[in-house]
Amino acid sequence: MPIRLKEENDGGVLVVHVSGKLLKADYEHFVPEFERLVRQHGKLRVLFDMTGFHGWEASAAWEDFKFGVAHFADIERLAMVGEKQWQHGMAIFSKPFTKAAVRYFDQVDAIAARQWLDETECT
Repeated sequence: MPIRLKEENDGGVLVVHVSGKLLKADYEHFVPEFERLVRQHGKLRVLFDMTGFHGWEASAAWEDFKFGVAHFADIERLAMVGEKQWQHGMAIFSKPFTKAAVRYFDQVDAIAARQWLDETECT
């Protein structure tokens, strides 16, 4: 499965691991689960792990854009963990499309990403 979800800290943190190339159908599972967690816990802190991620097919990119617009204010903090330069660029590009504090971490710094998510104050 290209999108795997894991709740941590009693649902306050959502770990999203994406791999391979995302398809439109992948969002049919992801979006309802994300929305359920927002209803249950309010704003979420998200660890978006892009290790092994190769991008989107065109229709999935559209689904991702719609998700971002619909959930502009539902993420408090977004730690993006990746292994490629374009993934770092994606983190920078995403900042205007969310109210979340967004930071990129190289895969070797995944522990620091989790620590940043757990901090009380946004830095």
